[in-house]
This record gives sequence, C-alpha cells and structure tokens, in this order.
Amino acid sequence: MTEVSSLTGRLLVATPALADPNFDRAVVLLLDHDEEGSLGVVLNRPTPVGVGDILAGWETLAGEPGVVFQGGPVSLDSALGVAVFPGGASGESAPLGWRRVHGAIGLVDLETPPELLAAALGSLRIFAGYAGWGPGQLEDEVDQGAWYVVESEPGDISAPAPEKLWRDVLRRQRNELAMVATYPDDPSLN
Repeated sequence: MTEVSSLTGRLLVATPALADPNFDRAVVLLLDHDEEGSLGVVLNRPTPVGVGDILAGWETLAGEPGVVFQGGPVSLDSALGVAVFPGGASGESAPLGWRRVHGAIGLVDLETPPELLAAALGSLRIFAGYAGWGPGQLEDEVDQGAWYVVESEPGDISAPAPEKLWRDVLRRQRNELAMVATYPDDPSLN
C-alpha cells in the first residue's frame, strides 16, 4: 500500500477542466485525509437557508452571510460546523465542543450549547452535507488535473463574499495558478 501524505487542512480548488457540476469553481477545505479516504466541505456554496432556521442559537455565532452552506453532495441532511479558534494555532487549550483540524481551524460539536463557545470562537460556518472520496480517489482526481491543492488560510472559512473565493484563492498564489483566476466563466464567449 502506498503511504498517503495528509492534505488535511489544505484547500482543493477546482480546475476549469473539472466537469462535475457539484464542484464547478468549488473551493473545498479538507477536514480529513488519510489512507481510508478524504472528507471536506465546499466553502463557496451559500444556500438561501438561514442558520437560525435549522440550528436555533447558532445564528449569532455564524459569520456573514448568516446562511447554511452546501458542504457537498453527500448527506445533505446532516450539518457540520467549522470554526476558527483564534488561540488554536498557538497551542492554547481548545474550548469544550471544538476539535482542531489544522492550525486554528476546527470542527464544532453542534450538540454543545452555543453559549459555551460564544466567547472562544472567531468565525463559524454551518455546512449541510460534505464532499467525500474513497481511498485513493482524491489522489487520482488530483493526478488527472481536476484539483489544485493549495494552503488554506483561516479567513477562507468566513470569506464575506463566498462567490469570489475561487478567484481570490487562486489570485493569492505565488505561481502560475494566479493566472488561472482570470479564466472566463464561459470560455466559448472569448
């Protein structure tokens, strides 16, 4: 078996060649990646559903826009909370109900009373569903050119203009990927 180098905490940015409509111009934060597979959430797919409509009490902690995001095509009836704990990267002890994924980014146990986390959390997003890959599947997609793998930043989770996140993430790269940010929405119109 080939050893898998963990991509946990990194971003998958859909290449223009990726044909799956579930991931058109998607930016996925990988929450888990090991020999058993990968799991992540799409950061730039807001829905019209308000956080308070499905998770009362959490709406005051959710960043703008205060809506639920479609985390991916799997288990759309489940919710995941992803948040930044500002002291998390420096080793400060994590608050009850928050589990570190990478650096200051972590998962929130949505069964925890929100008031226990209110003072500790920075930004919070709620995701309906997730994106998942079986063993070796993601690596194959990356090798086939479907995804760019780049470093995440804590602010990616709470980007105030999620519709611009795909371009913004590509634009900040210090290599040829920055040029991909200029790729037209519909190349046939060029």
